Amino acid sequence: MAQRLGERVRGPTEATGLYRAVLLRSASMYSEIQRERADIGGLMARPEHREWNPELIKPKKLLNPVKASRNHQEMHRELLMNHRRGLGVDSKPELQRVLEHRRRNQLIKKKKEELEAKRLQCPFEQELLRRQQRLNQLEKPPEKEEDHALNSLKSGKTHGESPL
Repeated sequence: MAQRLGERVRGPTEATGLYRAVLLRSASMYSEIQRERADIGGLMARPEHREWNPELIKPKKLLNPVKASRNHQEMHRELLMNHRRGLGVDSKPELQRVLEHRRRNQLIKKKKEELEAKRLQCPFEQELLRRQQRLNQLEKPPEKEEDHALNSLKSGKTHGESPL
């Protein structure tokens, strides 16, 4: 085995014969052999172009644009925080829910205002609306009196009956 190690591994150039055999068998030399093998790089081949021409542009690993974006990093950080807290992925942060609710209410309010503005655009339509409201007001009091009379009749029947 010492011969096989001696054949595979380069020893010191000055060491020959018995001295070389002692070095190869010692524990310190064994650790040096392991270091040399690690330095060699094992089975991986080294690119030769880097050594012979330093002027060439050396290749760099490309970054993933999605993972490099700030939005992705923030989203990933938030997902990790939610996972640590035990929150579900579908649940939104409270601030985001409140802001969405406000935006939704503002849009609804804005649409209502636009509809009102469209309805009341010309003076002719405004006058028609006023007349319609007056007619509704004139028609409402008789209905209220009739409803009041019906209610009094119904209440009289229920109170006037005897339990026998």
